[in-house]
Amino acid sequence: MKKILILPGDGIGQEVTNECLKVISYFQKDCEIEYTEDLFGGASIDVHGEPLTKEVLKKAMEADAVLLGAVGGPKWEQLEHNLKPEKGLLTLRKELEAFANLRPGKVFPALIDASSLKKSIVKGTDIFVVRELTGGIYFGEPRYIKEVDGKKVGANNLIYSEDEIARVARVAFEIARKRRNKVTSLDKANVLEVMQLWRDVVSEIHSNEFKDVELDHLYIDNAAMQVIKRPSTFDVILAGNLFGDIISDEVAELTGSLGMLPSASIGNKYGIYEPVHGSAPDIAGQNIANPIAAILSLGMLFKYSLQLDSIHDLIESAVSETLNAGFRTKDIGIKDTLTCSQMGDEILKNIDKLS
Repeated sequence: MKKILILPGDGIGQEVTNECLKVISYFQKDCEIEYTEDLFGGASIDVHGEPLTKEVLKKAMEADAVLLGAVGGPKWEQLEHNLKPEKGLLTLRKELEAFANLRPGKVFPALIDASSLKKSIVKGTDIFVVRELTGGIYFGEPRYIKEVDGKKVGANNLIYSEDEIARVARVAFEIARKRRNKVTSLDKANVLEVMQLWRDVVSEIHSNEFKDVELDHLYIDNAAMQVIKRPSTFDVILAGNLFGDIISDEVAELTGSLGMLPSASIGNKYGIYEPVHGSAPDIAGQNIANPIAAILSLGMLFKYSLQLDSIHDLIESAVSETLNAGFRTKDIGIKDTLTCSQMGDEILKNIDKLS
């Protein structure tokens, strides 16, 4: 029996994960899946005073995969840094050793007009960002704000070890082998020693283990321009934590809506799956959120944690069919839009039809 822990979190998280539950229930019997729900993020702070309790972390480590909704909101912004909802997310990723963040950025043909770029630019865009997630400047020590000579000074350290770079590089190359066989690695090796190490290690892994995969390197500033200029020429993009965070959001804008983008954070054992969008507290409770990113995240869960590639492909095809039929939620449509739950129902109908 496969176990999934569902953490709806805050804002629209509950609404979009409810649509995922419809899909899980559809496959539950044939795939022998069971799931439990628990509090996480701000919802956990309100009840337990912390964003991630030891009990929920234990459940996550006992599960085959974790599906998240979204965390955060204005209600908790004034809390100390270590008590904010986002801290719970960082801790969960760290404790589960989910070192590689996977962010597909696919422009569905039916939504090509939703992109802020010209059709001729975004047509055929299907980028897969692999971001290192548990190292780099977000976790480097020491980190501080302190007074030096009467003035405040802040510091964060950008640190990577050879092993940290190698393991996420292997993830990128393996994924590229199942796609279009190309990896573009981003760095700033011209000015940062740690980024020279990044480039050296990625090149070594490529030459020793993945010569069949095409590899090129781009400085992050140039990459930010090229992703806008020629997005359809990219396949897999590999980057460190900070650069990957930035470039994946840029890729997100190509697709037309954050409500369309799934993500996965994986390690050697665990997997955490969540839509890219935030908790959107301004529309929470209105049943107008787009559940597609959450449903596609569930599809990634079936693929990367449960090794059920066929179900992942079925879910993605069902989403595509639903969009081709003209169904839209408010974020991607202008008139005759569906509610969150109605969109979930239409996708489920197409899953049933295609299966």
